[in-house]
Amino acid sequence: MLDVQSFAAGQWLPSSAGARNIASAITGEVIAQAGNDALDVQAMLGYARDVGGPALRKLTFHDRARMLKAVALYLMERKQVLYDLSYDTGATLSDHKIDVDGGIGTMMVFASKGRREMPDGHVFLDGPPEQLGRTGAFMGRHICTPLQGVAVHINAFNFPVWGMLEKLAPTLLAGVPAIVKPATATSYVTEACVRMMLESGLLPKGALQLVSGGLGDMLDHLDCQDAVAFTGSADTALMLRSNPKLMEHSVRFASEQDSLNASVLGPDAVAGTPEFDLFVKEVQREMTAKAGQKCTAIRRIMVPEAQIDAVIAALGERLAKTTIGDPRLENTRMGALVSAGQKRDVLEKAALIGEEAECVFGNIDDFSVEGADKDKGAFVPPMLFHCVNPDTAERVHDTEAFGPVSTVMPYRDLPHAIDLLNKGKGSLVASIITNDGDVAREVTLGSAAFHGRLYFNNRTSMSEATGHGAPLPHMVHGGPGRAGGGEELGGIRGVMHYMQRTAVQGSPDILTAIGKQWVPGAHEINDRAHPFTRTFNDIELGETFNSPSREITLEDIETFAHFTGDTFYAHMDDEAAKANPFFPGRVAHGYLLLSFAAGLFVQPDPGPVLANTGLDNLRFMAPVAAGDSIRVRLTVKHKTPRNDEYGEVRWHVTLYNQNDEVAAEYELLTMNAY
Repeated sequence: MLDVQSFAAGQWLPSSAGARNIASAITGEVIAQAGNDALDVQAMLGYARDVGGPALRKLTFHDRARMLKAVALYLMERKQVLYDLSYDTGATLSDHKIDVDGGIGTMMVFASKGRREMPDGHVFLDGPPEQLGRTGAFMGRHICTPLQGVAVHINAFNFPVWGMLEKLAPTLLAGVPAIVKPATATSYVTEACVRMMLESGLLPKGALQLVSGGLGDMLDHLDCQDAVAFTGSADTALMLRSNPKLMEHSVRFASEQDSLNASVLGPDAVAGTPEFDLFVKEVQREMTAKAGQKCTAIRRIMVPEAQIDAVIAALGERLAKTTIGDPRLENTRMGALVSAGQKRDVLEKAALIGEEAECVFGNIDDFSVEGADKDKGAFVPPMLFHCVNPDTAERVHDTEAFGPVSTVMPYRDLPHAIDLLNKGKGSLVASIITNDGDVAREVTLGSAAFHGRLYFNNRTSMSEATGHGAPLPHMVHGGPGRAGGGEELGGIRGVMHYMQRTAVQGSPDILTAIGKQWVPGAHEINDRAHPFTRTFNDIELGETFNSPSREITLEDIETFAHFTGDTFYAHMDDEAAKANPFFPGRVAHGYLLLSFAAGLFVQPDPGPVLANTGLDNLRFMAPVAAGDSIRVRLTVKHKTPRNDEYGEVRWHVTLYNQNDEVAAEYELLTMNAY
């Protein structure tokens, strides 16, 4: 029997005498025990705050991103061990891939986004600087820095790996240590994954701890620099968020909880269309993947009245082909629920739904299980209900049977479908299968406020769509109301939940020093060689090249127009240009100005500048006519290492006319050798 241990303050601690037994979902036999009521939670919090936090914050965002990637690759090489353990949770191989591979993939995405979208520094800049005074001598901007506490992650049983890693990746990228508390029923899988990460030696000491069992009074010792992220039932979420100490210290609490997610068959998706077939396939998959134990699973199925019978028949046909059995068997398509207790709960909730709806598929007393004893294991069949009157029904809109249970219901028209969607009072996701853009827009306007994610799919997107039930690390995961009111993932948005946004105000030089990004008006370095001749490591923020001026002639404008084919009237017809309120007459092309600007600031000899890779935030501020002159100021704004050979330099480029007015402004990106 496995002894599921905790990792606390740098030590692995065995379970204690009061440990809880954990049974196999397949056989019902006890396979593990977990729980230690003697954990020193204050020592754990101190270890995270005093050891893990400082070590993580010493690293830059890019250091932490590289660390995440290395951990993910380490786990990928050992995922078979996690697969093998996971079978006793009742999950199939395809379920493991959602959990294990999905969790590792989430870490990889955050690692990539950390390198591409965050600075190689310690301060994240949230938006551009704002001029707060008349001359620009007093500026302000928003920054984000890591919380100086600990993140406590309380996870659900259904995804023992993904559920941990999807919270852990943005937390560590932010620079905050984590204490992970998995659900006991599947904690042995989480413990194995944590052991791998710790044994890799890739994480700083104190960055990750594990509680296998109860948290004790840990939440009573959290303060304003800590955060709690919870996934589970609404009742547990309410109990946790009501902790007086959490409220007293305004501890951040994010919750992802029960959700009556729905899928809508669009009015255009009649039987025989690709959308109809896609809808049936998506619903069947979401009912049976992980035996319906997904926070994003489809619980409510909304169908045009005229399509109800066809949908029920098609779903019944697909569900009948679902082989239930020992998840280790190759032909098994749906395994068991996680435990006998979960089976009892699902059947109780299904009975409540059955008071308002007729069961049209699935009989708990008559179904077969391959390779296992259905009475000893936590097996149930997929159960499809039909609610004839969803307007007066209540349980179908407020009761979640966390298993392979879903209810189909009719809608009269699209406004009625939207009303039914919103009866869920807040969901993680709703899917709409339609090939009609107007339908998609109407549903979005009517129901987006009630959902964390809207998933549209049709014949065009179906070959690449990831599925109704798949939260992606790039997109937010969470929802309002019954879904918990929380939010996680969403790329760098997810990292911000573990950081403090602060408004900083001061002179341009002060803001440059804080953010390590040159702010216009800050000190310029003008006594160096041309910056294009200096390596990435040598150039400094604020190094500036001021070019000589160049007069723009009418011949320049006409040559550029005929050479490029851009003979827009503002460049060629003086009378028509004067009639335009923006122009004094014929003016130079904007891209002519950019080309001449490059000619003014480029140092042409071979050197450390390897390539021009982009141009951001271009604005044309004032027209330039024939006879006007332009000059360029080129300033090093920001530096970002990219690989072992070169880094990215972001240059602030300003074009001035002969009156020292800004004619154009943009940011130039180059790759520079070290």
